[in-house]
Amino acid sequence: MTAHALVTRRMVLKDMGKAGLAVMVFGVAACSEEPTDEATPTEGPGTTPTEASSTTTPSTSTSSGSTSTTSESTAGHEWHRVNLGFVSAYILYRNGEAAIVDTGVEGSEGSIEEALAEIGLGWGDVGALVVTHLHPDHQGSVPAVVQATTEVLPWFAGAADIDRIDAPTEGQAVGDGDTVGDGLQIIETPGHTPGHISVLDPVAGILVAGDALNGADGGVVGANPSFSDDMDLANASVAKLAGFDYEVALFGHGEPVLKGAATRVADLARSLDGG
Repeated sequence: MTAHALVTRRMVLKDMGKAGLAVMVFGVAACSEEPTDEATPTEGPGTTPTEASSTTTPSTSTSSGSTSTTSESTAGHEWHRVNLGFVSAYILYRNGEAAIVDTGVEGSEGSIEEALAEIGLGWGDVGALVVTHLHPDHQGSVPAVVQATTEVLPWFAGAADIDRIDAPTEGQAVGDGDTVGDGLQIIETPGHTPGHISVLDPVAGILVAGDALNGADGGVVGANPSFSDDMDLANASVAKLAGFDYEVALFGHGEPVLKGAATRVADLARSLDGG
């Protein structure tokens, strides 16, 4: 199903007066086609967060182990980060409903559950799952997340990647022009993988870029050439993302950009084009 408006099971509840949305993104610093036995990588380039805008109010808490969380509020939409050192999560949520974007490596479902609990949500509040691409650090816990939810969870991915994503239920291919949940806009951003997609909340001005972009030194860099299928396509996807309007950019790897993100991405696109 690739209709321009994809309805999740939570949309019914929204019509009954319970509307909301949350986005969670998990990623690790080194993205690869297959898991390896090598030592766990440290977080990718960029460890200094950019300045938060005047409409963003952060708070930070720490749970068990190395998990740390940060909550932000932007244009009435709250987002929540879980930083596990080599895995980060970002949640955009409102009025008690969540959509998860990416699931981290295999075994990350416990951390996802803890993060939901920290903002007063549970598996029953998750209405959709979006997988940005097929790499195991982004799809590793898809089976566990789908099975943890209390109802059949609709999940979505790019058409060129979806057949290589392990899941217990059939997913729905999405691309340019499609929306998921309460207005999350899908943007095709191939190059890192053939079917890579990014997610834009146009109301809040928040881009969830997966691995099409990375945070580095408080700014933005493109896809990692070491783990990308086609860098020409990947650079074209950077230019494509520069054409959208958003203030905040969240990445699978690296620190978020909290202010002027679209301008930074436009500057990157010009540099990649030789401008």
